[in-house]
Amino acid sequence: MSKTSIQDAKKQAEGQVLLAGFVHNLRLHKGVAFLDLRDRSGIMQLVVEENCSDFSKLNDLTLESVISVSGNLQKKPPKKNDPEKKADYELLVNNLEVLSKAEENLPFSVLKKIDNEAGSDLRFNYRWLDLRSSEKQLIFKLWTKLEEGFRRELSSLDFIQAYTPSLMNTASEGGAEFFKVKYFDREAYLAQSPQFYKQMAMAAGLEKVFTFGPVFRAEASFTNRHLTEFTGWDFELSYINSHSQIIEIEERIISKAFEYVKNNLDIDIEVPETPFPQLTMAEAKEKLKKEGIKSEKDYDLNPEEERSLSKIIKEEKGHDFVFVTDYPTEARPFYHMRYSDNPQLTMSFDLLYKGIEVTTGSMREHRVEVLEKQAKEKGVALEDISEYLKFFRYGCPPHGGAGIGPARLIMKILDYENIKEVCFLPRDVKRLIP
Repeated sequence: MSKTSIQDAKKQAEGQVLLAGFVHNLRLHKGVAFLDLRDRSGIMQLVVEENCSDFSKLNDLTLESVISVSGNLQKKPPKKNDPEKKADYELLVNNLEVLSKAEENLPFSVLKKIDNEAGSDLRFNYRWLDLRSSEKQLIFKLWTKLEEGFRRELSSLDFIQAYTPSLMNTASEGGAEFFKVKYFDREAYLAQSPQFYKQMAMAAGLEKVFTFGPVFRAEASFTNRHLTEFTGWDFELSYINSHSQIIEIEERIISKAFEYVKNNLDIDIEVPETPFPQLTMAEAKEKLKKEGIKSEKDYDLNPEEERSLSKIIKEEKGHDFVFVTDYPTEARPFYHMRYSDNPQLTMSFDLLYKGIEVTTGSMREHRVEVLEKQAKEKGVALEDISEYLKFFRYGCPPHGGAGIGPARLIMKILDYENIKEVCFLPRDVKRLIP
């Protein structure tokens, strides 16, 4: 007999089944025992009567042990407080096998939440236990469906996937927030983004590409929104002349991906209408000023401004997303294209979702002489980006794209306060285990 999921067993409703999973709860009574068995799909009550040949195995069975059971499904009496009298099922056990016994003293109870900061550290130290709860497993079901939705829509728009390397011969953004590693007889750097290689794909004539993969930032940041390693979803496309074309594609992708999640996962998610609200940085600053929100920099938004701006747009437009465009050059890297009639502003944008930046995008500068000039202005040594500059010396289409932080999207969809909660094994300044 093959293993059946608990969810499928409840649909089957009768007959014999083989189940396997973790012991979620255990109640021993005279002559009978009740166990709650948990697998990825749900929880089912097991009934083990004293005449079962394996009844004695329950005497030293511990919570979170892994067991395999076979038996007959039977209908449970309806709960008194259930007005709909929904049918539920339990398993009358014939055979029970202990596949792996858990130590008796668990680091923390899987049955309970631990919300304080000390508890967070403990849970992350034993992340495999923390992730056993259905609440936490929903996180990764959402990751899966959201990525499926992104891929489906990108494919429908004729994008193809490129797998970009994480090891580079120079720091990708030319800044200080990079990890240096030993690479045989020389040094290499972990990629801060796939940006340069996406642009190389444009120079190669691939026209529309996307890449999903790890991104590394050596930021000594201890906020609830930063990690030293995270997943990035990026796309790039050629033969466009404005960042507004990138915005149109991104809002379509996000809206369709949210719709896909809503249709394929039992989760309360609001599908955003298109087009998303949009305003320039200057307009954003003006709105914030009217609300008395202090600004640290004229050319960028701090976290408080992002939260406040999202709240304003939600009240005005009823929308959880807002694009902020036309960032001044001080806030952007050298490869962002500038307006020809206003070179102090870039053809770029950020996308905010429920108070946090989830995307940065722009038109890219594809004219090598302009790239060199802008790099010098930013203090980037041309010899450090000489390999990158080669991409533009033999013809390169005008292009642009965006990088999306899916962990931030998922954090806000599920209403978590800390981005580490929605990452499988988070990495920050102090954490390198498990």
